[in-house]
Amino acid sequence: MLLMMAEVLEFSHVAEALPESSFWAFLGYQQSHVAWIGCSLHDLIQPSFTFLVGVALPYSIASRSTRGQSQTSLWLRTFRRALVLILLGIFLRSMSRGQTNFTFEDTLTQIGLGYPVLYALGFRSERISWIALAAILIGYWVSFAFYPLPGPDFDWSQTGVTADWEHRLNGFAAHWNINTNAAWAFDRWFLNLFPREKPFVFNGGGYATLSFIPTLGTMILGLIAGRWLKSSPSAPWFLRKMAITAAGLFVLAALLHFTGINPIVKRIWTPAWTLFSGGWCFGLLAVFYYVVDVKKTQNAFFPLIVVGMNSIAAYVLAHTVVGFIDESFRINISQQYDLIFGEPYKTLLSGFVILAVQWLILYWMYRKKLFIRI
Repeated sequence: MLLMMAEVLEFSHVAEALPESSFWAFLGYQQSHVAWIGCSLHDLIQPSFTFLVGVALPYSIASRSTRGQSQTSLWLRTFRRALVLILLGIFLRSMSRGQTNFTFEDTLTQIGLGYPVLYALGFRSERISWIALAAILIGYWVSFAFYPLPGPDFDWSQTGVTADWEHRLNGFAAHWNINTNAAWAFDRWFLNLFPREKPFVFNGGGYATLSFIPTLGTMILGLIAGRWLKSSPSAPWFLRKMAITAAGLFVLAALLHFTGINPIVKRIWTPAWTLFSGGWCFGLLAVFYYVVDVKKTQNAFFPLIVVGMNSIAAYVLAHTVVGFIDESFRINISQQYDLIFGEPYKTLLSGFVILAVQWLILYWMYRKKLFIRI
């Protein structure tokens, strides 16, 4: 969440203003989504958030079971939570629009679409979870692999890129090219069922509604990790399981990618991306568990705890009040308050101010024990 909120620092602006600096170029790259193949630090934000939804589920189920809640009430709560996530995602994507922007590739909508299935798996065995994960990833791979590739008379204006786009994949991997795949074809039908300012033709970033299916795979990986964490007999046992699983996921993802069977593409959440990002999630959770819980360094991570305890509030703040905070400082402090250190660093200053105000809001909520739950 903190990485997502820190987008306001706009490292890429500093990198453009200081083209000779490899340091700022590196930070700018890590704060941007890769064009198609590969991964940056920024690309790991959504899978990490999604993964933690699965990690938290065993604790949520155990907590509500101890309260004696019926299965009916639990399922009603699950569907309500899923619906709220979907509607909140649509609402945030509709801001500054002329009408409701019915789109379902937002992080919250993607989680909401898959959450009821994840919840059902929460009552099943770990073996069933692994089987479900395999079925989801293989089935999604098949749907792309058998979708026909563009022919010689294909109209590339319908995709937002040209036939010679520099990131275009060739050979069998071409089945996972931007806006010429099975998920794009689905959205050309599905999204036009809703009222729109103009007909949907393509998503400029290549994002798709059906990505919620492999995203569910990421949540299932989180569910498995959450079970291990909750039932762990010892820290070494848990860390060993996490390390082995992370290594296995990395190896499998690399094999799929480099053999051309399935490329690692975050924007359409390919099965290889589910495995690759899952490896990172297992590794990061293990590292933070070791540093924070085993080595008892909780106090050092207090700023992150404040954000993490109100992740939904943090997500909404990052999508709603950025402009308001910046404009308030320009009106009440100075129109050029962000130029104190010069033009190249203006986004660093304005971004730091915005980030600080957002954190203080979350800190106030933390102190008042105001935690938004869906």
